[in-house]
Amino acid sequence: MRIGKDAVVFTQTAESRTIAFLSRSFNEDKEEVDIPVITYRCKGKWMDFDLEVHTRGEAESRLQAVKQFSPFNEYSIGSKFAAFGNQPGTVICIYNLDRWGSNYSLEWETIDSEQKRKRDIWIRSRRVRMRMAQMTTKVPLDYSLHSYLEVMFLEPRMKIYVQGTLVKTRRLHKSLSNTRVFKGMLMGKKVELTLGFNQAERENGNCGIFLYWHGRLIEAYRRVGAMLHTADVGRGVIGVIDVTDIMRLGDGGVGVLNNKQGFQDIEEYVKLIEWLGTQADQYWDEHYDRLLVGKKDENAVYTPDFSWVQCNRCLKWRMLEAGANEKDLPDDWFCYMPPFRGSCMQPESEMEPGVVTVAATRNYGGANGGSNEKDEMEMSTTACNSTLSSKEQSDASLESDDNAKSKQIKPPILRRLKRGPVQVSKSRQQQPMKKLCRSG
Repeated sequence: MRIGKDAVVFTQTAESRTIAFLSRSFNEDKEEVDIPVITYRCKGKWMDFDLEVHTRGEAESRLQAVKQFSPFNEYSIGSKFAAFGNQPGTVICIYNLDRWGSNYSLEWETIDSEQKRKRDIWIRSRRVRMRMAQMTTKVPLDYSLHSYLEVMFLEPRMKIYVQGTLVKTRRLHKSLSNTRVFKGMLMGKKVELTLGFNQAERENGNCGIFLYWHGRLIEAYRRVGAMLHTADVGRGVIGVIDVTDIMRLGDGGVGVLNNKQGFQDIEEYVKLIEWLGTQADQYWDEHYDRLLVGKKDENAVYTPDFSWVQCNRCLKWRMLEAGANEKDLPDDWFCYMPPFRGSCMQPESEMEPGVVTVAATRNYGGANGGSNEKDEMEMSTTACNSTLSSKEQSDASLESDDNAKSKQIKPPILRRLKRGPVQVSKSRQQQPMKKLCRSG
């Protein structure tokens, strides 16, 4: 509602249609905000007013308000729904757009039909939000509708078009390199943070945590820990976390602002930012030498751990084989196409082989006022068992049993070996030469 005074929403399912009218023009002289909503229900081959939602008189009165205060009449409304065909979908039409100077606050990107790239909608000022310790102005998410919609949802399950071009949505937490997962407890609630490295964000000088609430992006590039003190620390490091549980307050409220663009200044949020800073600093210390140190690494390119693509029919995410690049695939990609060559009936890939999970259990502000007994770091590596044969799985289970038994045996004390030629005793010199190996 900050880019236009009025909006009409058309949405359709298999059995119903709904029109919602959000209008400042309609409510200009009213003390209470009125949002007319008209619902239709399928009856045979026809759509008629849903009398379980409203009376026929109420529906006709609300429909008249839409016709009077919007550019839509019964014919244009019908054409909007006809565009759906038999498929479900939603169209949002915003009009009476706000202006910035002598022109609209929005700018529509126009390109030749021969150019095969996205047609975007920009905020014309190209303003970037103020963030502590941020020096770069290359933050497309702040002013590009395409860039924002790409990461707006934690688990994208819909097809979104901007100016007729498909938005290539991304599961941000699955598109990072050197991925690590940190788990913990804050004020008696579980939290899980995914940290990794992003090549594009490194080139733009960005970093920070993306905080989602009920799978919807609330805050992006939230700098934490040492990132707050200098622009170089954490450059290219991106974190992803869903804060639905920790931001659910005890009185039934939530710690999210009404505009869905930030969080309230409450204890839960402060504790969360402290915990995020600790994990981000640890990740940066462990990967500093590998990621960004030295001039020899300035031209290095870091690719995601795995490549993913979404089917345009079933909307399931498929993990591509090594060497495949989702950028080389067509926009209208389906499960039967290479390199997946599968079926929409196959379950979605959920396990990420080779991703190391770091678990830390902490209880800030709990009953004991400090950390609990499980305050140590645990390392585990997940493997994709679906790619193993039955024999390999049985061997792996036997190996795990042997490992469990070996943990009960106290390992020998190892001493650092000095460099130099191997000293051989006289008794060994007289024996036939045998192949020697060091164990330990």
